[in-house]
Amino acid sequence: QVQLVESGGGLVQAGGSRRLSCTVSKTISINVGAWFRQSPGKQRELVAAITTAGNTNFLDSVKGRFTISRDGDNNMLYLQMNSLKPEDTAAYYCNVYDGDKWYRSTSGDWGRGTEVTVSL
Repeated sequence: QVQLVESGGGLVQAGGSRRLSCTVSKTISINVGAWFRQSPGKQRELVAAITTAGNTNFLDSVKGRFTISRDGDNNMLYLQMNSLKPEDTAAYYCNVYDGDKWYRSTSGDWGRGTEVTVSL
């Protein structure tokens, strides 16, 4: 069965906000949770990451606008996106490092993700 499922994408106006969710199989320990994105013609890039200790890191272009969080009870990851810009338009993906491996590999096909389109 699918172990990582992202959702919450859609169309949003520039300056608006949206929250993405990642449902993680409860059998998977989220050592590090992360969000990636990829826009057409560009490489997939790390947007944000969070450790079990709550330490976070963000892509420079989203610092101050995006927040990553986790829900331990439900084993979920979230990406709160504020002050959205057209440049944020992309397919967004979640990924989890369980202490041994990333569930989605760098070279792998991550599917469609959840698409976020920011309009002017």
